[in-house]
Amino acid sequence: MNQLNSRLVADAVEGIIRQAETGLTQDVIVALERARDSETETLAVAQLDAILENISIADNRTIPMCQDTGILVFFVEIGRDICIDLDLDGAIRQGVRQATKSIPLRPNAVEPLTRHNSGDNTGDGLPDINYSFVDGKAITITVAPKGAGSENMSAIRMLKPSQVDQIRQFVVETVFQAGGMPCPPIIVGVGIGGSFDKSARLAKRSLLRDLDDMDDYEHNLLDAINSLGIGPMGLGGRTTALAVHVEKAHCHTASLPVAVNIQCWANRHASVTLEMGHD
Repeated sequence: MNQLNSRLVADAVEGIIRQAETGLTQDVIVALERARDSETETLAVAQLDAILENISIADNRTIPMCQDTGILVFFVEIGRDICIDLDLDGAIRQGVRQATKSIPLRPNAVEPLTRHNSGDNTGDGLPDINYSFVDGKAITITVAPKGAGSENMSAIRMLKPSQVDQIRQFVVETVFQAGGMPCPPIIVGVGIGGSFDKSARLAKRSLLRDLDDMDDYEHNLLDAINSLGIGPMGLGGRTTALAVHVEKAHCHTASLPVAVNIQCWANRHASVTLEMGHD
């Protein structure tokens, strides 16, 4: 294509929201199947079977896999070699409005003090749109619906620089205190460094990674979390978490921000790339 327009962007956004809400990426499905096959507790196996059946029904019927369709978080990568002559924020917001009606989505966006519901999943600061710039002549838009059950169990702590060895304890304690509330098995995103808000954004973005993409540090955290025995839906078992992803950023000499963003088993996200053609 040679020219982006608001309608094209809005329709593309509606499409990826539908994709994210009704189906999971293959890495999540494989991780859930692997967890089921490794469980020895009958109740844990039953919970994982129910989750996998739920995923299959949602995919086959193209309906949301969870009644909490979340708030819409977007990560937008813009190619440095393109010129955008449109209101990109407005087009994304329109796509959210369209998706709310067509899928449909539960209206989740409320004014924080009055609790007035906008009715279309948009409002001041929502959807949450995060921009970054990359090489190329394309725009890639990724949506990550985030439900409240897992989001409410997330935490942030401003550790001291001397407390690097307490990061592991903080992460594991956060999961322990969450228990079954975030609908485990969970994916745990950890942001280390940056600033107060940067660490939280790192933690949330890390949830987009393939579940098998873990280094030794992340595997060690995963083992510690799974040793808690919380298990699927908090009813006991070997699998409390499917993955732990850590993202880091340089920080101030006097601070050590650490954020833990917990995601339920429905690790929903989908992307679209809008290519700009050559003249």
